[in-house]
Amino acid sequence: MEVTAYKTNMEFFVDMQRCIGCKACEMACAECETNGQESMIHVNYVERAVTIQTTVQVCMHCDDPVCAKVCPADAIAKDDFGVVQSANTARCIGCSNCVMACPFGVPKKEEKYDMMMKCNMCYDRTSAGKKPMCATVCPSQALFYGTREEINRMRPNSTPVNTFIFGQQVVTTKVNIMMPKGSTQLKVH
Repeated sequence: MEVTAYKTNMEFFVDMQRCIGCKACEMACAECETNGQESMIHVNYVERAVTIQTTVQVCMHCDDPVCAKVCPADAIAKDDFGVVQSANTARCIGCSNCVMACPFGVPKKEEKYDMMMKCNMCYDRTSAGKKPMCATVCPSQALFYGTREEINRMRPNSTPVNTFIFGQQVVTTKVNIMMPKGSTQLKVH
């Protein structure tokens, strides 16, 4: 029988305004041997022509993952802890349906492997009670993995939000985005 030490009180928090674009998270992610030395997290420039502002892109681990729904090979699954796993290598056919369907633009088709790859919240680490690699190296704590009580103490003027509205579609996620205090949702236009 498989034994896990997954801590259900731990959550992932992303504070976009704290991202300094250092890419330490990308390097740490690529060091994980389960990723084949590919980073499953991405640092992007918001609008490079006018600002140096960066954002970090992680899988949001949707409560009802559309990536899994549109997969014709049933290669993507969400586990009992709410972690949406990267595509099962034996099943993924590289069709890119998940890439096109994700409202957050997270899955990437890795052409050299002809399969989808994305963040699985360092499941090899989190299932053993450890923090994801990216959250352990982020110098500005734009990425934080801990309890809701810890983040509330650290960011008293912010509120974790995990409800996103895309037009008529409401998406709830396991990952939280830090928003101004009192926010309950984020509308994406």
